[in-house]
Amino acid sequence: MKLATTTADFWKYTSSVEEQITKIHEAGFRCIDLNLYRENTMESLYMQDNWRDYVNGLKKHAEGLGMEFVQAHAPDTNPICKDEKWEMQLKTTLRSIEVCGLLGIPNIVVHSGWADGVSKEEYFEQNRDYYRLLLPTAEENGVNVLIENSMHANMGEKYFFFTGAEMREFIDYVNHPRLRACWDTGHANAEGDQYSHIMELGDYLCALHVQDNTGTSDMHIMPYCGTLNPDDLMHALIDSGYQGVFTFEADNTLHLAHGWPIGRREFKKDNRAANPTIKIQEAAEKLLYEIGVHILSSYDCFEE
Repeated sequence: MKLATTTADFWKYTSSVEEQITKIHEAGFRCIDLNLYRENTMESLYMQDNWRDYVNGLKKHAEGLGMEFVQAHAPDTNPICKDEKWEMQLKTTLRSIEVCGLLGIPNIVVHSGWADGVSKEEYFEQNRDYYRLLLPTAEENGVNVLIENSMHANMGEKYFFFTGAEMREFIDYVNHPRLRACWDTGHANAEGDQYSHIMELGDYLCALHVQDNTGTSDMHIMPYCGTLNPDDLMHALIDSGYQGVFTFEADNTLHLAHGWPIGRREFKKDNRAANPTIKIQEAAEKLLYEIGVHILSSYDCFEE
């Protein structure tokens, strides 16, 4: 199984995607999850007239380092909330799929919508209608659009994809070969076990977001920093026949003083040590890589 991580690991410390790619390469990774989460405005470099030149530049940079783009995360949107930003955010999501096509990325995670007071039937219908707007572009570009499980601590009763069975039910409901699933291990850790839900997804599972937490809130920290059981996860992946990449989304192991999801206690007099440096993040990234190698090698699954 190949090992990947997200470019978001270094978004707090760098000014370009090229730098982010270089930093994860220096830590040992050779596979890239391109994080487009914050690219949800028309000011994004991906939305400019020369966007193809920009993306080809990223591709050339990665290839020069011997790296491969393996998955992506679409811009942050709420697709069933049709406010004044809806049309713009649809455009950025469609562009993110085109970016994947240009980079040869097979899978992109596109968050489902959420709303208060919506029944499961209404939720399925509204999200189906949105994904149907994306799937023709996904077909044209050879990209799978992936839904993702969440957790009640994040979404309360506004969301319906908390289990593998619910996700499989929705994918069957939409009934399109380009709609599949990503399993977030941190979200699942706050809900219970990994094994039964991954087995329920079976061959609908195309990608992972591997992250940890203490079971109460969404933390996006590296394994062994929380209560995630890596053996539970690995047995599920092996027994379900998972064929994808082992991709970390542990970009908040070191968080900024005023960052999500929690801030640091304030001291009014002095704040010179409030935030980690890029050197500290570089060390953490190398540790993240070694953790991935250890987990996969323990089950003879690590692929260079």
